[in-house]
Amino acid sequence: MSDFRFTRRGLLRTGAAATAVAAIGAPALAQSRSLKVGSYGGYFENSFKQHVYPAFTAATGIEVESVTQPNGPDWLVTMQQAAMAGQVPADVSLYGRETILKASRIGGLLKPLDVSAIPAAGALDPYFVFEDATGVVGVGAMSWFVSMVVNPDEVTAPESWAEFWNSEVYASSLGVARNYSSNFLDVIAATFLGGPEALNSRDGIVAAVEKAAELKPNVALWWSAESQMEQAMKNGDVIGGTYYHDVAGLMAADGFPIASIFPKEGNPQNYGSWCLAEGSEKQAEAQAFMDFSSQPETQALMSRMIGTAPLLDREKTDLTEAEFAAVSGAPAIRPAFEAYLEHETFMKETWEAMLASS
Repeated sequence: MSDFRFTRRGLLRTGAAATAVAAIGAPALAQSRSLKVGSYGGYFENSFKQHVYPAFTAATGIEVESVTQPNGPDWLVTMQQAAMAGQVPADVSLYGRETILKASRIGGLLKPLDVSAIPAAGALDPYFVFEDATGVVGVGAMSWFVSMVVNPDEVTAPESWAEFWNSEVYASSLGVARNYSSNFLDVIAATFLGGPEALNSRDGIVAAVEKAAELKPNVALWWSAESQMEQAMKNGDVIGGTYYHDVAGLMAADGFPIASIFPKEGNPQNYGSWCLAEGSEKQAEAQAFMDFSSQPETQALMSRMIGTAPLLDREKTDLTEAEFAAVSGAPAIRPAFEAYLEHETFMKETWEAMLASS
């Protein structure tokens, strides 16, 4: 249920991309090899087509056909229908962790990977390598953060999410994402309930929602579209809340009074993984792509050109401290993805009832 999104980073530096391609490796001998790779459309897909796929082809000789896929469970329906018809819309697809969990439970959609053919993935945190009963079926691609933001001209940067509950400072002045699955429940669980694991039970969910209800006097905007929160921060209608770390940085660079803060509990970190379709005959090419994607040079390239957070420590890349801070930070809250699946209806209904109550 994660809200998968990426920055609309405007300064795509052609020279930097060329340097990154050269650093990643020289072209291999030309081969008639190809791979269909699915990714979300718009800016994100265009950035991959402009910067990442050419670098991969230059390094391996494998041509990439870009396939536009929707974000979320709709793609699983497409893949299910295609599998029944013996078709493969994309050899490799980009799935959020919750989508992988759903695909794993459905079965027959994801082909197990030979991790020995993806050596660069060994440097990733094991959390970003997804394994089910059939084997490893997902290799982390990139991540992004939902962050605490404040107007630094109005308030001092909070040390804890708990400070948002202080009505003497934040009465009717916060903007919080409206969707129950926007990770604010994970923030509450990490801040007040010992960690996101608290959401694994109905009692924990109720406790988290009740804590959210206590915040309602301080919330001026329950935003459902990114543009709503952006405009509210620009207008001064709100002085803090939840937003996307990378976009907040871009707004600050444009002169708007906004700061993205990593408080002591951390910010929720979501991520996407590359997965191989069960019916694909391109396993070798897919694994070469996943290995390429996991390399420090590629992780840094995506951070610079797409605005995603790397799945490696900064020291393993050539990202400067400023470049890394623009897309990532610490500590991280890892959302309770399994809880959002197990208790989806109960969690949604409990949250929406809280929003509707006076």
